[in-house]
Order: sequence, then structure tokens, then C-alpha cells
Amino acid sequence: MTVVPEADLGRCGIVFRPDDPPRAGTLACYDPAGDALPQAYDALGQRRELTLALPLDGPVEAWHVPVVAVPVGAALSRLAAPRPDGAVTPAAAFWSAAARTGLHLVARGRLLPGVSPDGHDAWRVGPFDAADVERVRALAAAMPAGARAAPVDPDAEKLLLPDAEDLVRAFLDAVADTLARTPDGVGRFAGPEPVGAAELRDWAREVSAGVDTGLRAALRLAGPAEPDGALTAVVRLRSLADPTLVSDAAALWAGDDHPLGENATVEAMRAVRRAATVWTPLERLLDRAQPVTLPLLDEDVADLLDGAGARLDAAGVTVGWPDALHRDLGARALVRTPPRPPADVAGHLRSAAPMPLSWQLTLAGEPLTDAETAQVATGRPVRRLRGRWVAVPPELARRARERSLPPLRGYDALAAALIGSTEVAGERVEVVADGWLDALRKRIAEPDGGTEPLAAPAGLAGTLRAYQLRGLRWLDRMTALGLGGCLADDMGLGKTVTVVALHLRRRSEPTLVACPASVLGNWEREIRRFAPGVPVRRFHGATRTLDGVTDGFVLTSYGTLRRDAATLAGRRWGLVVADEAQYVKNRLSDTAGALREIPAGARVALTGTPVENDLPDLWALLDWTTPGLLGTAGAFRARWARPIGSDRDPAALDRLSRLVRPFLLRRRKSDPGVAPELPPRTVTDHPVPLTDEQAALYRRVVEEVMAEVRDASGVARRGRVLKLLVALKQVCNHPAHYLGETDGPLAGRSEKLQLLDDLLGTVLAGDGAVLVFTQYVRMARLLERHLAGRGVPAQLLYGGTPVARREEMVRRFQAGDVPVFLLSLRAAGTGLNLTRADHVVHYDRWWNPAVEEQATDRAHRIGQTRPVQVHRLIAQGTLEERIAALLESKRELADAVLTGGETALTELSDADLFRLVRLAETA
Repeated sequence: MTVVPEADLGRCGIVFRPDDPPRAGTLACYDPAGDALPQAYDALGQRRELTLALPLDGPVEAWHVPVVAVPVGAALSRLAAPRPDGAVTPAAAFWSAAARTGLHLVARGRLLPGVSPDGHDAWRVGPFDAADVERVRALAAAMPAGARAAPVDPDAEKLLLPDAEDLVRAFLDAVADTLARTPDGVGRFAGPEPVGAAELRDWAREVSAGVDTGLRAALRLAGPAEPDGALTAVVRLRSLADPTLVSDAAALWAGDDHPLGENATVEAMRAVRRAATVWTPLERLLDRAQPVTLPLLDEDVADLLDGAGARLDAAGVTVGWPDALHRDLGARALVRTPPRPPADVAGHLRSAAPMPLSWQLTLAGEPLTDAETAQVATGRPVRRLRGRWVAVPPELARRARERSLPPLRGYDALAAALIGSTEVAGERVEVVADGWLDALRKRIAEPDGGTEPLAAPAGLAGTLRAYQLRGLRWLDRMTALGLGGCLADDMGLGKTVTVVALHLRRRSEPTLVACPASVLGNWEREIRRFAPGVPVRRFHGATRTLDGVTDGFVLTSYGTLRRDAATLAGRRWGLVVADEAQYVKNRLSDTAGALREIPAGARVALTGTPVENDLPDLWALLDWTTPGLLGTAGAFRARWARPIGSDRDPAALDRLSRLVRPFLLRRRKSDPGVAPELPPRTVTDHPVPLTDEQAALYRRVVEEVMAEVRDASGVARRGRVLKLLVALKQVCNHPAHYLGETDGPLAGRSEKLQLLDDLLGTVLAGDGAVLVFTQYVRMARLLERHLAGRGVPAQLLYGGTPVARREEMVRRFQAGDVPVFLLSLRAAGTGLNLTRADHVVHYDRWWNPAVEEQATDRAHRIGQTRPVQVHRLIAQGTLEERIAALLESKRELADAVLTGGETALTELSDADLFRLVRLAETA
């Protein structure tokens, strides 16, 4: 079979052949060697023979060359996208650049209607600005001979090639005349067929007048004149046909040499008259025989500074300000505070009277003195300040006169200083602070910085890593100020030892640690290990009491905290720590309410996922550690969560980042210098097909539950969508999981289970240890039964496992007694140290990648000495495969905004939902 080469214009020599109307022009494509182009090019245009001046056999001569004439419209898409390998002829490269220029001009709306020389309707590019003209000229100067190889007169003795600039402009007109139409358009200026329009020639000329022909006025401001600072407007004229041609108006009336043509003075009067319709002070020029210069009044200059200049620029009348007149006068808001800080910084920010805010005028970024500000306040548009002339817009003069602004409450003032801006009357303005507030801003702005000593506290049995010392310095700084903070390091980076070191630095009062019951033992072990001799007591269990507590640590679970809130709140704590603080992100829960009632000198939240699902999670954490910083929950949603979460406003995201950065220290294992001793972690996705039984169940669930979804609305519909998602994930795990079977055969019914068996066989043969996470306790029980039947030692930890039993299971696994640990993701995904494992299996995927990573961090944490292999099992062609793709994109946004997991999917349309859950045919 004959293989026809691809029709690639990049391999061709190309010349442009103008026509009338412009859209009829063609690009004649030829083989640079003079041969006929392959058959594939027949689909692009018509074959012809063209006389071209080419060096086919020595010197340049006229040759009859076979070409394919390609219409401009058919060639544009191929020319605009250059070949990825860069293998193009010089002529093709040139017309590719010209095509992109034409597309750019049309995209900017540079289109004018006209009538072609033969009387047809025609669009053309225009008007050009000076940059456009320079671009066209640069293109023409770069045109290779092969791109204009069609001689003006093929029969002439001396071959003359067409003018390069004329050819470029004709091609750009052809691009405009092609793109401004639609294939099914009818009539003038709409359809592709030529339409007679000779009677419109005067109309087209009138439409173009003032935008593409004649002259356009410009103003060059001269001065300031000593000693009064007056300015004079010098009239200049610019050619619209060639915007690079400019002359002062005085040269026109003086008869001096100028490039603007014989009728320049007439056109100049028209240009000034048009400009006067935009800015009325120019009407004073119309009374003069020679509109050359205009002395400006103060009110004229003020008007130009107050928006008239922008209006003139928008109308094409440029205003050039003199170099001697500086326009760097500005204004920002200033929060004034005394030099000495209050005794209780946090309390003052929370409850003191609002802080005064006022305008502060600046020159080149430096604040003006009160005397200089008083000069600006006089309202004169040009002032002499610090040895130079300065333009004073009316708005800045007003701000100099009316400096007072509505005061800011304490935390709003701190937020404005940290962000560097605030809103004043709907306008975002720069903000600075002075006095103790500025000193506070400088002290806390960079949580990982600072100059305080880095020495570890006395009594710490162990050596802190450099990043842990920096974390300790930050915690000590924030808690000393009473501001609190959230230590959001990746799991396994030593948040516990950092808090132990913090207690040893503070030590004056006892520290209360609230945490999930599953990690009470870990806290007790770590305290006894790193701070031997420091009292540590569990306030947990039937015999719990606070009698005799005067120092040291008290550990309690969130459940106990909720039940004994009054007892714990009945005394003051030097420090309250909320570990795994994402557990109390719901501000309306009893546990969160109880935690807020406990009086403390400072509060610290510990979590690896400060934003687990959406931004209100962050509000809940920081409103506990630093009450008042982010305002009320409603205000936070309106000011931050909605613009960032729904509108994806990058400016709002940047401002929120600046605000919370001092109160949230986030380090990752991958950060340079944080944990270089950690072994590598490898993540592998294992796609597995469904068995026939699973596929049949999957299709049945989609059909039945989607029917229910379509018939429901509101809350009922959301509930049915969640039912659908959960059911499909259960089917993907194992038919027995979905069907609720508690006995009966398991092997051979799920490829996931078969793959798990294969993975476990390989790992255990190499003396490895495995953590197997699933979000479903029922599935974990099925796995436990299956492994027991195969004689594989395994143990199961879930939310109902008693605390003492949890600690014994962790001990047995770490000791190597049980090589397989089955874990409920939510119950065991945090707080456990399981470094015996060198393999982690996610049997099913959670909706939030941060939660999965926390679970993986049970093994990949400080203390791990072997590389960790992470295996994620994904059912092919199913909801799981599509969710996996969504999770990867979500991971890229995890530091900014995380969407709402399953809840977000309930808002999908029926069609989008079906596309998400349907079973692909390849499965």
C-alpha cells in the first residue's frame, strides 16, 4: 500500500498571492526543490503552475514551478501552530509569524470595513498604533526572498520582487477579511462570497476618517515654569496612516519640513476639534489661527490629573507629562500606635478600643512630614516638594486635607498590617503601621524566621533537629504573646517533641493536651522519653482526677473533655494543646465548645491537615488558637471562603496567606533541610479490572440508583447521590462488601482482593510488614476473615477498639509479632507510630488526598529506616479511576483550597454524575 506523506505546510516554500477582494488571496505552496507536492496537499487547495524566482539550478532565475494554491482561511490554523520539531522552511516560518500577527490584530479588534479596488465588500486591518507599524516593518525587513518569490513581471528581463511591506499588509488584510466572516454568513461584510459595494466607498472612507486616515492630536506638557509651576500644553500631530510620523503643530504653520503631508494644517485643525470634544479646555485653541500651544490653568492641570488625561488617552489623544514633573506622590493608610506595647498583646487586640487610621501621603514611597502634607492640602496641582516639582491629583489633595479614616478594631488592624492593605470606601489601599503594632508585625511576619536564641531548653532528653528548633522558637514567640498558633507540619516530623520542649521553656503552669484516645499512650511515652521527671497524668478513665496537679502534663481525650468540660475549665492552664485538631473543626460540636471554655495562657493546635476539606476548617482552628483574628464564621465565609473557594480569586488567596502565615507553621517532609534522613517513599497506583460479578453489580447499581437520583431533588437527591457513591465503592471493593455477606466464599470474586494476596505474599516473603487501610470497617472485617483463612497473621484496629487494646496492638506490630495491620482510615489514620511497616496499602481511596497522606505517614515518619512502598488499589473504568484523577488535580490546590469531597459531588448535574459513575466498556 502506498503511504501518502502528510500535508505539512512547514515543509513547503510559500509565497502569498494577493487578490480582490482580500479574502480571495492564496498562499502558493511549493516544493523548495521545484518538484510537485504529494497527493495529500490536494485536499488543501488547487494545483497550479506559477513563475517563481528561485535558485533551483545555480543563480536565481524564473522557473515554472507546480504549486498548490491554499486559501488563507484553510492555511491559518496550520501556519499559526509551528511544527513541534521546528523543521520548517524559512518562507513557511515567515508566513507563520505573519499569520500570528494577523490573528493578534484581529483579536484586538483592529478591523475596519472598506471597499476593495474592484468594488467588493472587504474588511482590512486597522487602525495601527506605532507598535503595530514597527511590528509590520520588522516583519517586512525579515522576509526571506523565498517568501516573495513571485516576480512583479515574470517576463521582464530583470526580475523584480514585490515590495515586502506591501505584501505583509495585503496578507494581514486577507486574514482580517477571512476571520471577520462566517461560512454560512450572507450579504455584505458577513459571508465569504464577493458582494458589490462600490456605492459604499464614501461611507467606508467616512468610517475610517479619524481612526485610520488623517492626523490625530497629542499633547506634550511643558514646564513647570518657575516660580509658579505653570504648565503649557504643546500640540503635536501624529499620522494615522503611519503612527511613527509625529511633528509639533508649530512646525506645520511655520512651513518647516515635516513628514505629515501638504494638507497637514487642515487635518490638524480637524484633529484639535475632535480632541476638544473630549476635553473642553482645548476649545480655547479653536479661536486661534494657529493652535500651537495652550497655557494651562491650575484647574486644567487638576482636571488632567483627575481623569481627563485618561479620557484623552482612551480617545487616542496621548498626553505626555514633562520629565521635570514627578508623578510619584501617593497615599496609604497608617495605623497609629504608641511605641510601647500593651502588657497583654492578645487581650488588647481582642478587646481594646479601635485603633486610629489615617491617610499618610508619600513621595517616592517615603512619608511626607505634616508640614509637607499641609502644602499638598492647598489643592494646587503642581507643588515644589523636596527640591522638585510634584504633580498633586485632586484626590490626593483631598486626602491631605481629610486625613482621618474610620478606626480599625485590634485584629483588623493587625490583619491590615500583615496583609499590607485594607479596603477604604470600597477601594483597596496600601496600609502601614507604626509604633508597637509595626514592631509586632515585623516580629511575627515570618514564622520560620526570627532572631531569638535557638538553644534547646534545659531538661530535654534528646536533640532537636534544626527545623524543630525553629518551630520551638516560633511557638515560644507566639505563646509568649498570647497569640497561639497552629503547628501544621507533616505527620511524623516531631510535633510532639516540639511541644514537650515548649512546655519545658514555659514550665510555670501545667499543660493540658487534648487528643484522640488512640494517641494518649503515644503522648505519655514521648513525654517520659524526652522530659524524664516531668509529671504526666492521664485525665481519662473511671478514676480520673485533677487533684494534686500543679505542673507537668495532663492528657485527656476529646471524649473525656466533652464529658468533664466543667472540671477542666475550673482551673487555669499555662498551655492548652489540641492534637489532631482537625477532630474539633466543627465549631458547633460539643467537643469544640468545651475546648473553647478552658482558660489558658496560650493555645496551640497540632494537625497535619489544617485545611482538610474547605477553608472554614482553617477558621475553626485559628479562631480557637487566636480568637478574633479571622472575625466571625459568617464574616470569614463572606470575606475569604467565598472569593477563594467559589470565585478562585488569586488576590484574595494571597491576602489570606499573608494574614494566616504568622499563625500557622507548615513544613513538609519534602522541604529542603527538614527531614533529609527520611528514606524515600514510592507511590504506585495498581489498576485492577472488575470481575464479571462485580461488573454486573456495578451496572445494576448505576441503573437503579441513578433512576432514584433523577426522580429526586434538594436534600433527598443529595442523599441518593451519596448512596450511589458509597454503593459503587463497596462493589469495587468486593461483592460481599456491597451485599452485606458475613460468611461464604471471598476468593475469586474481587481482583482487588487477589492483588492484595499477591502483594502480601511478596512482602511477607521478604520479612516486611504492611499497613492495610480501608475506610469501611465492614470491609476490614472481611479482609480479617479472608487472611485468617489463609493463615496470614493480621490484626484489626478500628474506632471501637478500646484504648488499652490499641496500645497493645501497636506494641505487637512494632515488635514484629504481627506483620499485617488492618486499619480503619479515620480511626487509625492519625496519631500512631508504625515505623515497622515498609509497605502501605490503600485498599480503597478516600476523598481527600491529605487524609490518605496522613495515614501513609504512620509508616513514613522520623524513625523509619527503610524505603516505604505505597500501593493504591483502583478499580479500572469505574468511579474509583475517575476519582483518582480528580484527587491528583485536587492535590495541586491542597495548599490553597480543598473542595468538599463527597458532598461536592452531590451537586453534579445528572449528566455529569452519570459520566462520573458509568462503567467504561473497557473494564
